[in-house]
Amino acid sequence: MELCIDNRQSLPLPQGIEQKIEKALLAGLAVEGCTTQVEISLSFVDEEEIRTLNREYRNRDNITDVLSFPLEEDFPQENELLGDIVLCVKRAEEQAREYGHSTERELLYLSIHSLFHLLGYDHMEEEEKKIMRQKEKDSLKKLEEQNENGR
Repeated sequence: MELCIDNRQSLPLPQGIEQKIEKALLAGLAVEGCTTQVEISLSFVDEEEIRTLNREYRNRDNITDVLSFPLEEDFPQENELLGDIVLCVKRAEEQAREYGHSTERELLYLSIHSLFHLLGYDHMEEEEKKIMRQKEKDSLKKLEEQNENGR
């Protein structure tokens, strides 16, 4: 996997978060069984930019935590650009406080969540939501196991 990162906001990022997000995305791809080489673009943005994107692409005039922009309808082919993830760091910080965990953990979760949107999953219907949530949990567990084993 190739991860292209663009930080377009001013808040400090947690130490080493770029590498940790890359590991999280790789764990998610492994859970999905994706063995093809894919490229993902990840942008860290401020509230104004994510609100503008949300309004422009989803017709929702509010600040959100993460947006996913898949580039293909089908499962990715070899060396394919899978899509773009856009994360609002300030919103992730707020949610981390609400949920009682670290900003790092929230950014990792949101990255995995967005990855599954890039892979075609959704959570609009209850059954779809159950499937997607299980994949997110499995990915976080795989990431935790890898970290415990020093990988």
